[in-house]
Amino acid sequence: MPAYHSAFNDEPVQQAGNTAMLPFNHTKARGNAPQAADPSQPDIIEEALDLFRANCLFRNFEIKGPADRTLIYLILFISDCLTKIAPAPGRPSPGHVEAQKRLQTLSVDSFALPGDAGFPLNSMYHAPASRHEADQLRSYLTHARTETALRLVDRLYPQEQLLGADGQPTGQLGARAAQPSKWWMSFQKRRFMGCSLSA
Repeated sequence: MPAYHSAFNDEPVQQAGNTAMLPFNHTKARGNAPQAADPSQPDIIEEALDLFRANCLFRNFEIKGPADRTLIYLILFISDCLTKIAPAPGRPSPGHVEAQKRLQTLSVDSFALPGDAGFPLNSMYHAPASRHEADQLRSYLTHARTETALRLVDRLYPQEQLLGADGQPTGQLGARAAQPSKWWMSFQKRRFMGCSLSA
């Protein structure tokens, strides 16, 4: 079975190096990403979250366009996020608020750009052509990391649906789950393409 590719590969978008700087929908974070023309459609962050568990099983990935490079980066970042909130020996997993804090810190920590010595996939990415382009890419990726972390936490700790007296869902949401979803955390040791952004 082949890996899943980005649906945005054929869209004309701004690039830094050869990485697409795609728009986001309904962003809660501040940054330089463009706004999507149709906010009702999934964006690259939703796509990365949706494809993470399927794609992280693959060690090889054929890049078919600039949006695939953005997708790869976000999948690797999601993997780092899961590692960050994995329980330490003898300690429980963090709750929703603590996980949000840890991932917010991870989002804005310093990180390598394509072309830097510490970037794991330099053979597949072009370095930004100028200092200005590098600054744009760093700002975009910081925005993408922050927004991805916010949306990931919502998936890791879903809100429980309140039940009425008859035991049926009321349509209202209550407290967040106390533990991260096992359906996500079971992928914490998987390494998409055998890589990690933090290695």
